[in-house]
Amino acid sequence: MLSREDNELLTRVGPGTPMGALMRRYWIPALLSSELPEPDCPPIRVKLLGEQLVAFRDSQGRVGFLDEFCAHRRASLFLGRNEEGGLRCVYHGWKYDVEGRCLDMPNEPSETNFKDRIQLKFYPTVEIGDVIWAYLGPKDKMPPLPRFEWTQVPNTHRLVTKTWEECNWLQTFEGGVDTAHLGFLHYGRPPAEAANDLRRTAQAPTLEVELTDYGFVYVGTRSLGEAGNHVRVYQCIMPFHKYNAPPSGKTGDERREVKSMSIGGHAWVPMDDENTMVFNIGYSVGKEPLAGPVLGGTGLETVDITAGFRKKHNKDNDWDIDRQAQKTKSYTGIEGIAAQDHAVQESMGPIVDRSQEHLGSTDKPVVAVRLTLLRAVKTVQAGGDPPGIGSSYYWVRPLERVLPNGVRWQDALKDEVLPQPRNEQ
Repeated sequence: MLSREDNELLTRVGPGTPMGALMRRYWIPALLSSELPEPDCPPIRVKLLGEQLVAFRDSQGRVGFLDEFCAHRRASLFLGRNEEGGLRCVYHGWKYDVEGRCLDMPNEPSETNFKDRIQLKFYPTVEIGDVIWAYLGPKDKMPPLPRFEWTQVPNTHRLVTKTWEECNWLQTFEGGVDTAHLGFLHYGRPPAEAANDLRRTAQAPTLEVELTDYGFVYVGTRSLGEAGNHVRVYQCIMPFHKYNAPPSGKTGDERREVKSMSIGGHAWVPMDDENTMVFNIGYSVGKEPLAGPVLGGTGLETVDITAGFRKKHNKDNDWDIDRQAQKTKSYTGIEGIAAQDHAVQESMGPIVDRSQEHLGSTDKPVVAVRLTLLRAVKTVQAGGDPPGIGSSYYWVRPLERVLPNGVRWQDALKDEVLPQPRNEQ
């Protein structure tokens, strides 16, 4: 369980909050590059860490990320005209560049210098890996650019989508690191012919957690008897990234060679205290392009882009749960892995009361998330630097392996799971 005080500390992300201050020390995925497809295209609204912002791409292709509301009378710049190197408010014509400077003030006398004294709040952005990232923190604390491995592979080897999840970001992050739910929520009640699927037959993995300078590694080990142990290594990178190797789910010795590996991941980005934008990441390492979506990804066919990337299966329609299918086909009656995850997480309410929980031995990764975040918040409050703002996370990878009995994953897989430069493309 988590005290009510610590629960408040970890879930509130707006300006002036301790968790908000921590989050603002990182580059944060703000929107997909495809949402601003060309210069002078329409601006879009973005809610990030409790702030209402507007993003636009100017005539030179530069991205502006500004306070949504005009400095004059606070009309929304989402209504603005994106033209000739700036975003112009439709109310009185005030025009702003990508750094929030007022370029034009046509409703004032031409001889006035009033426009030179107007500065709209803006945040730096960088476009890497089909994502526009924003930095909302102190300028003198800006970390290195977010060059995760998936941002460096060719476009053919990468797919990034996003999905609005209607609950607090920590619920979504904790759900992502909970590996014990796989055999129930996603793969429960197997047909007889799938009885050799380890996700169904080995439903209580042994969990281990090891802290790193960028977050932590956690490992789920499932015994296969004489065949050895199935080991899945997950990477958690502060403050809200997780990567996993899509599992084969078979009990045989199916070693996945790293150089032909597909990797899935998520970034659970807080929009505000009660809403999260989930960035779904899939990429392949090696010569072969990404063949298709990876575990847990949410494709465009399951969200309504015009409704802010809201899921079509959502809390208003009870996630389209099919009770007959629940009896005969699946454990949940809800279609799709991502929809199943979102349903249980959203069903807890906007912010779950963790003081009412009863955690067990397979909840170690959930505990690790909370402790890591609490330590990081206190570090920032004391004036220090949080974990994961360097470059050590660039090349971390998750892994899935079958190891012989008696072989420790720390010994067999250390060189593959710990960060190290690679140049394989």
